[in-house]
Amino acid sequence: MTGVAAVTEEGELLEAAEGAPATEAAEGLAQWRRVVAATGAADRVAAEAGLRLAYRLAGLDEPERVEWVRSPREAVARVLAAPAGEWGASVRDAVRTLPWATERDALHAAMGRAAWSERWQHTGGRLWDTTRTLTGRIATGVVAELGQGPAEQAAVRLALLDAVHGQHDAPWLAAFGAAGGRLAGLAALARNAGWWWPYEKVALIAERPSALHRDEAGRLDRADGPALAFPDGFALHAWRGMPVPAAFLAELTALTPERIRAEENAELRRVMLEFYGYDRYLAESGARPVDRDETGVLWRIDLPDDEPVVMVEVVNSTPEPDGTHRTYWLRVPPRTRTARQGVAWTFGMAEEGYTPVLET
Repeated sequence: MTGVAAVTEEGELLEAAEGAPATEAAEGLAQWRRVVAATGAADRVAAEAGLRLAYRLAGLDEPERVEWVRSPREAVARVLAAPAGEWGASVRDAVRTLPWATERDALHAAMGRAAWSERWQHTGGRLWDTTRTLTGRIATGVVAELGQGPAEQAAVRLALLDAVHGQHDAPWLAAFGAAGGRLAGLAALARNAGWWWPYEKVALIAERPSALHRDEAGRLDRADGPALAFPDGFALHAWRGMPVPAAFLAELTALTPERIRAEENAELRRVMLEFYGYDRYLAESGARPVDRDETGVLWRIDLPDDEPVVMVEVVNSTPEPDGTHRTYWLRVPPRTRTARQGVAWTFGMAEEGYTPVLET
């Protein structure tokens, strides 16, 4: 069997198959997708066993003690408060970076770069955008809360560089097929805990989020509370992926057209419009149609320091079960001048080319 030698916990050599059946790959991807989305209390016994295994596989002595924290924010605060030299140096490169690089190079050599690229696309590549966004948002939130000035922010960022991302390292672990071998400790930690910080004498392990809310596109999204929350209260608020202040979300249920127009931040105003509903906003703002034809009605309303809201109102030709016809509002580019042009744009066509034979 062609494959790559990998070291198990007992030091034995195993051969990892160069490829895996499509069903096996799909099952592995589904498992790691669940790891990314996992919330709730960590399995501390399994996570600590994985951490100690990661140290041993890296040829290091196990840490003298393992400490648990409730969030990445608490971990960074603990790192910054630690007495100089008491924990020893970071061993992140030894326990995470070097084993990963070795595994990747071995897979490249065994599979060839083209096959490896295809494998990545069907495994880790499908998780990459989600985890990259989550790690970036968490890091940004930690810096915002703990870094009160340039010097403090720099210190926080340095502490974040020592972190291993645990469950959010799922893309690479999925691509490597990390069920055992030299990445077995990392995989165990990822499946059972959140981020962790490895040092020579001390290791910190953070709990997973206590809550995670995302929209159908995988973006952080919640209108009535934090989209991502940890047990210590560290939380991120977002609406359809856009970071927003907690106080901002609290006022969404009391919005009026006047309040929306008064919002100076254009991005927050767009969030307000999405929550309020473009059709409702147009109806309650005294907007007037600028064009009307057999395809629909074009509406436009100008906003201060922002592009105008331009919508096409169309009626579905296919009746609902009760015989009524549903109305849809389609947002179109500000340059749209006619209803037909707007409807054609939603189909990726020019106005002159939009001549439907049958409406549905």
